[in-house]
Amino acid sequence: MFGINRQRKRWQWPTMLLLFIGLSTHAQQLTVTGKVSSGDDNMTIPGANVIEKGTGNGASTDFDGNFTISVNSGAILVFSSIGFSSVEIPVNGQQEINVILQTDTRTLDEVVVIGYGTSRKSDITGSVSSVKSEEISAYPVLNAQQALQGRAAGVVVQSNNGGEPGAPISLRVRGSTSIGASSAALIVVDGFVGGDLPQPNDISSIEILKDASATAIYGSRGSGGVILVTTKKGRQGKMRIELNSSYSIQQVTNRLELLDAAQFAPYRQAINASYTPGDADTDWQDLIYRSGNISNHQLSFSGGTDDIKYYASGNYFDQKGVVINSGFERFSFLSNVDVQAMERLKLGLSLYGNRDRKNGVASQASSGGRAGGDVISLAYRFAPDRPVQDENGVNTTNPLGDQFENPVAVARETVDDTRVDDFRANFYADYELLKGLSFKTTFGFSTENRLRGRFQPSTLTVQAGGQGGIASMETLKATNLLSENYATYTNTFGKSELTAVLGYSYQKIRREQFGAAAQNFITNSVSYFNLGSGSVLLPSFSALTEQEIISQFGRLNYQFDDRFLLTFTARRDGSSNFARNNKYAFFPSGAVGWHISNESFLEGNKTISDLKLRGSYGVTGNPSISPYQSLASFQDIYTVVGAQTVNAVVPRQLANPNLKWESSYQTNIGLDFGLFNNRLSGTLDYYKIDTEDVILGDSSTPEYIGFTNLTALRNIGEISNKGFEITLSTRNITGSDFSWTTDFNWATNKNEVVKLIDGQDIFLNSAPGSFLQNQTHLLREGEPVGVFYGYQYQGVNQGGTLPEGTAGYPGTGAGDELFTDLDGDGQITTDDRMIIGDPNPDWTAGMNNNLRYKNFDLNVFFQGSVGGDIFSYTFLELASGESNATTEVLNAWTPTNTDTNVPSAAVREKRMTSRFVYDGSYVRLKNLALGYNLPQEVVEKMGMEGIRVAISGQNLWTITDFPGTDPEASYRSNGNYDSNVNRGFDYGSYPNLSSITLALNLKF
Repeated sequence: MFGINRQRKRWQWPTMLLLFIGLSTHAQQLTVTGKVSSGDDNMTIPGANVIEKGTGNGASTDFDGNFTISVNSGAILVFSSIGFSSVEIPVNGQQEINVILQTDTRTLDEVVVIGYGTSRKSDITGSVSSVKSEEISAYPVLNAQQALQGRAAGVVVQSNNGGEPGAPISLRVRGSTSIGASSAALIVVDGFVGGDLPQPNDISSIEILKDASATAIYGSRGSGGVILVTTKKGRQGKMRIELNSSYSIQQVTNRLELLDAAQFAPYRQAINASYTPGDADTDWQDLIYRSGNISNHQLSFSGGTDDIKYYASGNYFDQKGVVINSGFERFSFLSNVDVQAMERLKLGLSLYGNRDRKNGVASQASSGGRAGGDVISLAYRFAPDRPVQDENGVNTTNPLGDQFENPVAVARETVDDTRVDDFRANFYADYELLKGLSFKTTFGFSTENRLRGRFQPSTLTVQAGGQGGIASMETLKATNLLSENYATYTNTFGKSELTAVLGYSYQKIRREQFGAAAQNFITNSVSYFNLGSGSVLLPSFSALTEQEIISQFGRLNYQFDDRFLLTFTARRDGSSNFARNNKYAFFPSGAVGWHISNESFLEGNKTISDLKLRGSYGVTGNPSISPYQSLASFQDIYTVVGAQTVNAVVPRQLANPNLKWESSYQTNIGLDFGLFNNRLSGTLDYYKIDTEDVILGDSSTPEYIGFTNLTALRNIGEISNKGFEITLSTRNITGSDFSWTTDFNWATNKNEVVKLIDGQDIFLNSAPGSFLQNQTHLLREGEPVGVFYGYQYQGVNQGGTLPEGTAGYPGTGAGDELFTDLDGDGQITTDDRMIIGDPNPDWTAGMNNNLRYKNFDLNVFFQGSVGGDIFSYTFLELASGESNATTEVLNAWTPTNTDTNVPSAAVREKRMTSRFVYDGSYVRLKNLALGYNLPQEVVEKMGMEGIRVAISGQNLWTITDFPGTDPEASYRSNGNYDSNVNRGFDYGSYPNLSSITLALNLKF
């Protein structure tokens, strides 16, 4: 004990000294509050940094621009925000400091991200659109791509299956630049080419590169545009914790008006007098639809010192679909760490991962009828006078035409689970070799593991009863390795500024697939987890593909006197996909710009505050084909020799050693402007894209003995896209208490097939299998891609002499369909078919309004599309007389009801006719949101930085003439979600949804 007391005595004086110093320091501490505003419009600046100079102590302004920080009374505070000049103010004992930051054009320009670097906005010569983080996270979506819809001119975003949870998204920039290859935009996340987008609240900004000057740095993958995604990073200051939480209630936006049981019976008896009605009255749409919901919660942490900055977040997204037994769940995380390891060396690591689980229901089935239709189309077709189960508890089947399951049984009992694990890591090191010369190396790796299990129990008597249940399991493992190294040189000499980038890239993608299936199970309880218990094993499959891309790239930016701009970009790509004679291709581009507003004759002009003319021309490419498609290929077949089944192979495709890349030659002329001190600003762009060497399958090759219809891929086709784009931003009112801004974009795109094989039409088919159609749309020189092809409907045959130029099918008469008789032979044959519709819209647009009054803010966002036609297989099927129908048939032709355009009740062949082509134009109130930021004095009493609550509605109101469930229909019969040619079709699509969302944002 004596020793312990003596040790305490030894440390007594140092401890007292430290305590005295701490008390003295505390005595000099004080709390400083204030507000940060913009000198341009007197509006407060949320998110501005307030740092005690020389320390890691800092704070950020809240939604109202207010801040609170505890500092030494002799400290110096540094105020900064992107787009504004920094200000340093000594505290000198002040407890309230209000700061006005002035706009710094140079700083603002530096935030624009381009490929392999950044650029001042005023120096950009290409066509680039930026989307702000608050627009991306305006309302809850699973995928940030959905949030881009209507936000940027020339960018078309569409779900490939309505509001289905986890549905894939189609994103196109300036139309379809290919026929058989994908026209999807290339996505680059924090420099990782081909990365998956994180959830919207983790994204700092998105830049969309549209013309060749901007995209050619990505060479062979730039023809569809490039989406550059920058995730949030840490910043200097104390740890900041933020919670974003929202809950949405969802409903189907529209339903079809179908016959009920009382209407159905006389309709069926008009077709077949012997029909015996059932004793039920079932609304199948009521039974398969329910109220859905979305829970979306994100927690993030960020902060840092002078040397280390960090950002980390975790997100949970859960959606219960509006169709019973459908849903999607995702867990994801993101982590970014940036380290100033040495004076010249910066290091960084980005990690992203997610785990998804999708519970699917059959929709957009590729074949209807007995083969097993989807839940949505079954609900439309199934007889309304039948119950879900009969008196014995057995699922009912449709009593008419092709026998098929009822939709409730299919939705409840079919299992379709998809589970996905994604992970991505991206490391970078940036070293300053000399003043103005830096070298950056990145190494990225991503992996995807996907498992899909499906099971149809024997209780589904039509689909699986005879097989004793059917189960399958498919797996995919994909890895993506990326290494990029590039040097950047910047220098200023006299009135000239030069930036040069030179680099090398290597990427390897590997995909391993496996699948197996079985049937005839003893019990339905094992689902797809015990394929070995099935007594009949179906053929399995496995596959391996590998692809390597090696690239060299460079870019030169030159600016003289802040007036004249020059950009030259080039990339040389080599891909293992292509044939030995054309594995490499060169993709250059050049652009010029003239900053007219910096000329002396506009100096001091009160009207024109910014004016820049720019033009570019260049070549971008498309990978065009999958691995091994330039080689000869074979397909497996089975045959019987004696009593034994043996396997063999037969030729499927011929080799083409000269196959090369598809190349898009792009021209862009643009004008950037700002008027009245940038109260009105915007861009105007005209573009033309000619894609040559389009790859098509050529079957005009000599037949091999015993084998016909062999094809070889050849560079034969050519297509063209051209259009205008307008983007406008206005600051309508800029008061301190009330403000109102508007962002508007409008774009056209005219698509045309220029060249095909020997000028011959290429007929295409997207019809469900039960329709027995093989030509539904086509490619024709001089026409847009994928126009509908069929018969021009001319109304109902009234009997007697037919109107001139019309005819009916052989054997038809009064009450039947009439069509245009093109060749005048008095009967309808395949020669009377013509182009009956164009799925490509004339123009698309979006308008976003933000209004703010004190602590309240209101967002009103409209989005629309005009001119694209829709062909509805749904209405064609419901008009065929096979089962149920829409209430349109209540006005069907009869001898006493002749003033109608609806044919008489009858069973008819499903034909492609203009009767089922509809105008797909629409204008939609995409988002209406009202938010409130709690007063700062209330927030501070709670020990927090900010509290925000909001209520919003999505897809609340739509103007359209399309009678179906949604004008954004997109049916993919062949499962190709990136198809350029199967567009504008509607069949069994998952309905679109309207939502009411409550959201809460907390900052600590």
